[in-house]
Amino acid sequence: MGASSLEKAGTASIRDTASHDSNERALVEVDSAEESRILKKLDWYLLPFVSLLYLLSFLDRSNVGNARIAGMAADLNLFGLRYNIAAAIFFIPYSLIEVPSNVILKLMRPSRWIPSIMVGWGIVMTLMCLVNSYQGLLVARFFLGLTEGGLFPGITYYISLWYPRQKQAKRVAIFFSAATIAGAFGGILAYGIEHMEGYVFSSLSSSFVIYSTITKDRRFAWMAVDPTVIVAGLSYIFMYDYPETATFLMAEERDYVIQLLKDDSNNLATHFDMKFLWQAILDYKTYLQITVYMGVLVPVYAVALFTPSIINELGYSAANAQLLSIPPFVCGCLFTIVVGIYSDKMNLRGPFIAGGAFVSLIGYIVLYTQEAPGAGYAGAVIACMGVYPTIAVNLAWAGGNAGGALKRGVVIAMVIGIGNLGGICSSFIYYDPPLYHHGHGTMMGWLSLTIVSSVVLMWRYAVINREKDELCAREGIDMSRMDEFRDMGDASPLFRYVI
Repeated sequence: MGASSLEKAGTASIRDTASHDSNERALVEVDSAEESRILKKLDWYLLPFVSLLYLLSFLDRSNVGNARIAGMAADLNLFGLRYNIAAAIFFIPYSLIEVPSNVILKLMRPSRWIPSIMVGWGIVMTLMCLVNSYQGLLVARFFLGLTEGGLFPGITYYISLWYPRQKQAKRVAIFFSAATIAGAFGGILAYGIEHMEGYVFSSLSSSFVIYSTITKDRRFAWMAVDPTVIVAGLSYIFMYDYPETATFLMAEERDYVIQLLKDDSNNLATHFDMKFLWQAILDYKTYLQITVYMGVLVPVYAVALFTPSIINELGYSAANAQLLSIPPFVCGCLFTIVVGIYSDKMNLRGPFIAGGAFVSLIGYIVLYTQEAPGAGYAGAVIACMGVYPTIAVNLAWAGGNAGGALKRGVVIAMVIGIGNLGGICSSFIYYDPPLYHHGHGTMMGWLSLTIVSSVVLMWRYAVINREKDELCAREGIDMSRMDEFRDMGDASPLFRYVI
């Protein structure tokens, strides 16, 4: 049931054109236009804010890659695998906290839980400017992962509470594109700080201001509050919870969105019950989705953590490497949004994931086989163009194919949480400069795994949909009986998986 109720009504109208009068056809067209208008209204009120939240999140998490080549490695004595360990330790608490966080989000209001997450990691980022040793960096990165872990799955789940399944990929793509903007902005910020006369970029804090600067003779330092804390404070006031309580919607618009979501989900259960959590944990398709996600997330984190270093080792100066790290992220941002739009338009997920992974695979093959700086840089751009769009589509695929509100939240958290353990792998594989053959080769293996897993999932979903079609035809099951299957989640014979 990937299409919305109005799109299904529009399809029915096309089939029965001969038997409908012009007034009835006009009514369907008005309804379709009304849906588009209301969804655009949701976009304006919801997406800019959550995109800002994720931009701050990803910038705070990944700026360590820019800081590494801008002086942090020398300042904190990061020899051997110390940088890799500091990068990896973030992902352990980050991964473990995500399922509990989404369960809490289901029990609490989003406008209370998500800002609370932000306050926690904003405080950690504010205090990170006091880090002056390797051990301090480890502690700071651990608590950053612990406090930040619930945001990404929380916002992904939050979007699924407002939009029907076929409309989610574009919205997830828009907010996830903030990650690529963060990568580009981190390069600009690092380049600017490196060229500030009399200063060294030894702080790990980042965003729209420099939180901490340390003079070359180390005689003083100053600290400002991370903007994340300020935005979090505003979130308590301006963030909306659910369509049912959205004050920016008129009464009839609110009813329209509620009915749209109800029809899209086949009226599946929305209340809290532990059995829905177990439905997510025991479903083998959840683990296939995790495999698909991990296969593209390992390259995404490798890009965030090591792109400046990779470009630096291609022969470019540290300052130029900061600037040259911007175009790959910009390309990734543009392709993320374009692919998200077309994935929704065609109501397809798997082909776009497998296709993006294949494009990124080509980029890594270029990086692996070419030693010339120009060719290597082109490979880095191609790798970003392919891998970034797969994340948003994958999350829309995993969430949209999990029936029931709680199961959807748990599946999203499991996919993101367990998938993020791949960040540990990302942190340790780029250790053999200047060509980084081990790192690029590992990326090719993960991307190949995503391609194979996507194909397997597409096949399984198609087989199950066909079996459900046959069951409904044989037993005479139709939408009038949807309440009978309310607690079955996506196992309901009326639920259809998006391919």
